[in-house]
Amino acid sequence: MNTSSRYWKIWRINPAAEKLGYKQILVPTAQEFAISQSDIETTNAQNLLLSCFNAKKPGIDPIYRAQAGLCLRCYVSEPILRECKKIDSLFSGEKQFTYRDLLPFVLNDDGKKLIVLDSDGKTQLMVDDDSTMKVSDYKFFSVKVLQTFDADLQSRMSLDNWAYLQTKQNPELKNFLAEFGFKHLSDWALLNRTRSKQLQGLSAQSGYVVEAFHAVYRRDRKQQHSRGVKKCPDPTNAQLQEMLVYLQQFQVWVDTPVQLLEELKQIAVQLRKYDIWSSRESLDIYDAESSTYVPRRDLPTDSLDEVDVEEQDFLQFLHEHLYLTLTQTIKQQAEANIQRLQKSKKYAPFAAKYIQGLHLYYFGAMSLKDIAPKLGMTSWDQARRILNPGELLSQVRSKTVEQMLESILRKAAEKGLTKIPPEPNYLIALTEQIESYVDGEIFQEATEEIRAGKNRTMNSAYAEAIRTCIQVYSRREQRDFVNWGASRNGFSWTTYNL
Repeated sequence: MNTSSRYWKIWRINPAAEKLGYKQILVPTAQEFAISQSDIETTNAQNLLLSCFNAKKPGIDPIYRAQAGLCLRCYVSEPILRECKKIDSLFSGEKQFTYRDLLPFVLNDDGKKLIVLDSDGKTQLMVDDDSTMKVSDYKFFSVKVLQTFDADLQSRMSLDNWAYLQTKQNPELKNFLAEFGFKHLSDWALLNRTRSKQLQGLSAQSGYVVEAFHAVYRRDRKQQHSRGVKKCPDPTNAQLQEMLVYLQQFQVWVDTPVQLLEELKQIAVQLRKYDIWSSRESLDIYDAESSTYVPRRDLPTDSLDEVDVEEQDFLQFLHEHLYLTLTQTIKQQAEANIQRLQKSKKYAPFAAKYIQGLHLYYFGAMSLKDIAPKLGMTSWDQARRILNPGELLSQVRSKTVEQMLESILRKAAEKGLTKIPPEPNYLIALTEQIESYVDGEIFQEATEEIRAGKNRTMNSAYAEAIRTCIQVYSRREQRDFVNWGASRNGFSWTTYNL
């Protein structure tokens, strides 16, 4: 087998290396296994190793499977490392972290343990020298990459690109970027520095609120800077009152400073999510001599080949569109569900209580059984048929995948990657990848939340998006705000105030 040293050399964290923070280590067990397969030179090395690692037939030595997996763990350590360096390079200069801070979340495999997957394909098992297996207390991210890689899908991503994508989607790494990488920015500093591009992902109502914040708070902030005040203080009551007056010229009515303060905090939550990826610097810059855009010279040259640039462009496109698409589909589907209830002879009286029901479910984390009497419903079953949060989730997921697919196909056609309409195999593979992506980012956590039962906590991105929609559109002062499309078919969100 014409193997590469990538299959027996693993990239590991090395705190002793002050500048790099990592080093490549020879893994003798992986090297011996790879070389022992040299009798089948015509077989593709990666496919052979994947076949060995994923083998589930009785009688196959788990050590044999684990050694094949160890070779693959060495292989994926390189794209994991490279992706961490890319993330470091792609963030703006205001960040307070380096790729070294990202490595512990994903480059956590030292190559010393033999690991296989249980029959469920999810549980990591540690294999001892005598082939006995036990559940591993420590979960290796490299094994997670292999676990989720579909080796049988004809139109699948390469293992390298799959490792890139999984690294970027790693929940712990994303939490770090959201909570640590930008934690030095208070809500007020974040709102104060917001630019027009970031406002594109917000509703028109939220845009006016940020504009009012800038007109008052940013003005006063300049004066504070001149007096040496460095930290952005909380908005004063006087400032909030002035913002309320400012908003009235746009027919935006907020009753009290307390309500305005809460709305500003909700907008900051949205901006903090968008900020993770929208604050990335462009991969390329304009070159006057050639009159074209070329890769930035300050990026690592060893990780920006043509395929990588295309991949980064695609991932940036996904991040920019997903949360905006999610919000839009929640609005559209909730409106459709209310209109469906209005047309129902049996459930028309409950149409006006639909938004209140969602509020109790996603703000109060109440069960349908507890919600039913509060809304005048006779039973849990009736509350389920009227509100049905699981069905709403399924509808939103389906519409989100559909709209993301349309956007990505247009982008792929622009780049000459496919034609319109696309080939069936291309469409199937792309749809599967989009479904996997949106599930990992949004809907898997949301589904687990609904299934959690009594002790559920509604902290998912999906729950946050629903709460944001309810807050923006459920207040009485939104009477003249029609961004929802409320004027169509006689439907008006102001009918459904809490």
